[in-house]
Amino acid sequence: MMVAMARAATTSDAFNAIAEPQRRDILTLLRAGERPVTDLAQALGMSQPRASKHLRVLREVGLVRVRGAGKQRLYGLDARGLRPVHEWAGGFERVWNEGFDRLDAYVQDLKQARQEE
Repeated sequence: MMVAMARAATTSDAFNAIAEPQRRDILTLLRAGERPVTDLAQALGMSQPRASKHLRVLREVGLVRVRGAGKQRLYGLDARGLRPVHEWAGGFERVWNEGFDRLDAYVQDLKQARQEE
């Protein structure tokens, strides 16, 4: 029962799904285009069943789509599922930009001081 509960928590949203590094690696590979599970497993050095398990989680939270192509199933990135993560992280953009603006002002002050010497 604990396993089922842990699985449910893991698959509840994009944040939990991408907390697993191998799932982030899968998403990174899928940015380049669709790939079958065997290619993903080989590229990541994992078994096909393990890759399939990760893909199922990513599919359940809307980060990956799958389509049949002949005998193969091709997995592709569905970046729309990352919108909540993007929006959350975007809330920190102002903080980052303010920090960069302060750093830029500091560098400009240093340049000005050197020119005046």
